[in-house]
Amino acid sequence: MLDKEVKRGSTEMLILALVEDRPRHGYEIAKLIEERSDGVLQFHVASLYPLLYRLEKRSLINGTWVEKAGQRRRRFYKLTAQGRKVLTEQRQTWSDFFAALDRVAKINPA
Repeated sequence: MLDKEVKRGSTEMLILALVEDRPRHGYEIAKLIEERSDGVLQFHVASLYPLLYRLEKRSLINGTWVEKAGQRRRRFYKLTAQGRKVLTEQRQTWSDFFAALDRVAKINPA
């Protein structure tokens, strides 16, 4: 149960961070999350797209359809100025949260 809540709370930040440097499509985002977390975090593309649509509706990301010869059409998402602001705030919130957990639970004892 806790795993689902933590995952749900962090997914938005993970997506925003992954499209910060360059536009990415949903499948690539899902694969990067899995690879960079060493398989600890896994998002099925089908559950990821509704979140991408919500982020786009909130103007945190902007999606553009791209067609390449011999490939199917893909929607690439990039971070907006508003998304960059939200990402900065979320990073600070998570940093503060983990620092507090560390102080209370002594996860990294000195």
